[in-house]
Amino acid sequence: MKQGKLIILSSPSGGGKTTVYKRLLTDIKDLRYSVSYTTRPPRPGETHARDYFFVTPAEFRRMIRAREFLEWQKVFGRYYGTSAAYVRRFTDAGHNVIMDLDVKGGCYLKKRLQDLVISIFLMPPSVEELEKRLYKRATDSSQEIRKRLKQVRQELKYRTKYDYIVVNDDLERVVKEIETIVQGES
Repeated sequence: MKQGKLIILSSPSGGGKTTVYKRLLTDIKDLRYSVSYTTRPPRPGETHARDYFFVTPAEFRRMIRAREFLEWQKVFGRYYGTSAAYVRRFTDAGHNVIMDLDVKGGCYLKKRLQDLVISIFLMPPSVEELEKRLYKRATDSSQEIRKRLKQVRQELKYRTKYDYIVVNDDLERVVKEIETIVQGES
């Protein structure tokens, strides 16, 4: 049986990763989503084991020591990580797995797993549009949004390390472009 690929989708905060991957999961029948582990509290409407596996910092550190993660990062003071066993369950069964990762985690996995990875950087149309999106989603304080916006310029530098750069200015076009990439790479 053919092994599935890891499709890494990265962008700065507010870049539209969640909207895009949820639409891709609807459109591509063989695609699975890698639910990450995090130490951050759930946002309104988020569910444990569907959006994230919400764990304590102590449990996350235990998982690091046990080498349970394919990758993990500390982002804005919270831990995020990808369970190796969770992902392997799908890829070993031949399914492609889409992963919503920060740029450092995405680059690390691309370097580590090379041929198994399709890396896509979701580029915001502009920093101004990104700022509007962050305020519109209303999940973070103004202070947190300012902190995220400071990080944007650093995160944008990583785009050249990805296989593909897709400008997220029109959802329909972006989804079709990524579907074409996945079909071509699979």
